[in-house]
Amino acid sequence: MSEESTKEKLEKAGLRFPPQWDSRYLRNVEKLSKPVYDIREERDAYVSVRDGTKLCLDIFRPDAKGHFPALVAWGGYGKELQSIDIPAQPWESYVFHHDVEVPDIKFFVKRGYAVIVPDPRGIGKSEGVWKLPFTKQEVQDCYDIIEWAAKEDWCDGNVGMIGLSYFGTIQLLVAALHPPHLKAICPWEIHYNWYDRNYPGGILTTFLWVWESEVPFHTAKPHSTELYSVEELRKKVRERLEDPDIKNNPYLYQFLKPWENGRYPQSHPCFFDILLHPTDGPFWHQTWAVAPVLDKIDIPVYVGGPWYIAAYTVGLIKAFLECRSQYKKLMFFPLNVKLPKLPELKEEILRWYDHWLKGVDTGIMDEPPIKIFVMGVNRWRFENEWPIARTRWTKLYLKVFSRLEPEPEEEEELPPDALVHRPPMVSTEIQSLTYTTSRLTSPLEVTGQIVTYLYASIDQDDASFYVTLYDITPKGDRIAVSTGCLKASHRVIDESKSKAWQPHYLHSNPKPVKPGEINCYPIELAAVSYVFFPEHRVQLEITSWKPLPGVHHHKMQLMLTLPSSRLTHYNIYRDAKHPSHILLPIIPQTPEDLWIK
Repeated sequence: MSEESTKEKLEKAGLRFPPQWDSRYLRNVEKLSKPVYDIREERDAYVSVRDGTKLCLDIFRPDAKGHFPALVAWGGYGKELQSIDIPAQPWESYVFHHDVEVPDIKFFVKRGYAVIVPDPRGIGKSEGVWKLPFTKQEVQDCYDIIEWAAKEDWCDGNVGMIGLSYFGTIQLLVAALHPPHLKAICPWEIHYNWYDRNYPGGILTTFLWVWESEVPFHTAKPHSTELYSVEELRKKVRERLEDPDIKNNPYLYQFLKPWENGRYPQSHPCFFDILLHPTDGPFWHQTWAVAPVLDKIDIPVYVGGPWYIAAYTVGLIKAFLECRSQYKKLMFFPLNVKLPKLPELKEEILRWYDHWLKGVDTGIMDEPPIKIFVMGVNRWRFENEWPIARTRWTKLYLKVFSRLEPEPEEEEELPPDALVHRPPMVSTEIQSLTYTTSRLTSPLEVTGQIVTYLYASIDQDDASFYVTLYDITPKGDRIAVSTGCLKASHRVIDESKSKAWQPHYLHSNPKPVKPGEINCYPIELAAVSYVFFPEHRVQLEITSWKPLPGVHHHKMQLMLTLPSSRLTHYNIYRDAKHPSHILLPIIPQTPEDLWIK
C-alpha cells in the first residue's frame, strides 16, 4: 500500500496521517471506524451497583440500530465537565482546565462507540459518600458499571476504558478484578504509586490540596476516620503539628488545628488523609497502589503519557515492565497541555480499540512495543525494550570551578561547595549551585531514566535536595530537561531491588541525618528523551527548594513541594573520596529502521 493511498483512505475515515504512525505497520486502513453516526445523548441515567447505591451516568452512543462496543470513562471531576463543548485549550488560555481528561467523546461516538461517563458515589448526582480516589469501593463500582453496560441492548458486549490521570489510573485497578466484559484498556498518565505522587522523594506536595478543590463531591469523608478512633486521630494530628514545616505554614496549620479537638472540616478530606500519612505503608497500599495488582492484569494494556515529572514517567515505565499481560505497549509523547484532545491521542486510541474491540487488524500489535517522541530533534521512534539495550550509561562528575565532566576529581579532601537554605518566612531568595559542561561538539541524546548521586552534609537532621538538568543554548537560555527531589531522611534504598539507574526508595522508615555527616543521596529524575545539540552545554543545578513561577493570592497553588522552615547549610562534596555525579542514559546511535517513517 503506497503512502498516498494510505492518506486517501485515512481522509475518508476523517483522520490525518498521525506523526506517530508508521506506514510499514499500518493495515486495513479502509476498515478504520469512520465518522458516520449521529450522536444520541442520555443524561442523568441512574444505575444501581451491587450494594444498591445509585450512580448517575451520562451515556453517549450512536443514534442508530445495532450493537456497539462501549468505553467507560471513570473519574471524579464531574461527568458534565468531560463533555463540555469547547475546543482543546492551551496552557495560556484563561479557561484551560486539565480536569477535562476524557478524549473527545464525539470523535468516538461518531465512529461507532458508546461512551459512558459516571459520577462516582458521593460526587455530582450520584448517591453515597466519596472517600478517596481509587478505593476498593470505587474500583468495585466501576466494575459494576462495565458489566451493566455490556448487557445493554445497544452494546455488543465488548467494553474498554478511556481517559488519562484519574481516568487512567483506575483502569489498571479495575482490570485486576477481571470484569468478564472488559476486553482491553488504555491507561495514560497514570499514578503508579500515589505515595510518590503526594510525597515525591518523601517531600509533601500541595498537589492534592489544589486537586481536591476541583472534585464536585456533595458528601465526603476522610478514609482515616474509619481507620482510627477519635483519640488516635487527635494524636496523629498533634504529631503532624509538631513538624516545623507544618507548624510554620499558616495554610497547613489553619487546616489541621481544628482536628486537634476532634472536629474535622468539610473541605479537603483527602488532603487530610495525605497529611496524616507522611511515610509509605499499609494506608497507601490498601487504597492507591497500582503496583501490587499489575501481575493480575492479563488483558491488552496500552500505557502512555507525556515526558513529565518523575512521578509519571518512572511510574509509567514500571507499570509497563511489571504488567503481566502479553499484549502491552508503552508510548511517551511530547508534553502538550492541550491534553486530552490532541489528535495524536484520539487517533492512537481509535486504532487500539478498533483492533481489540472491533476485531480490525490495524497492525498496531506488529509495531515494536515502545513508541517515544524524541525531544530536540522532535521525531517519533520505536524501541524494543527498556532500558534501551544500546544505552551507554555515562557519569558526568561534579568538579571544582562549577564544571561537569566525564572524569572525576583526582584530588582528595577538597573543600566542598556550599549553599544556604533560608526559610520561606524570612526570604524568597533560593540559592543554587550549578555545574556545567563545555560546549558540545556533536549531538548528545539522553533517553532513559536519570539519577544524580550527591555526596553532601547538612547541619540539620533533615533537608531537601532538588536537582534539575538543563540544556544551555549558545545564547545562554536555559531549557529545563528533567528534575527530581529527595528528602534527606528518605535517602535509604533497598539495594536488592535497586539498579544504578533506578533506586528503590524505602519511604516507610525515614532515617534522620546526623548533622555534619557526609551521606550519599541518590536522587531520581524524570525519565526523558532529549537531544542536546552542538555548541549547547549540559548543566546540573542543585537547590534546596523549587517553587512554581508566578503569583497568586493563594500560594498553596504554587508551592507544590513544601519548603523547609529551618535555616540549613549544605555542603556538596565532589572530590576523589566523594565522586558526586549524574548518571545519564546516552544513546550513541539509532538504527534507521527504528525511526518512524
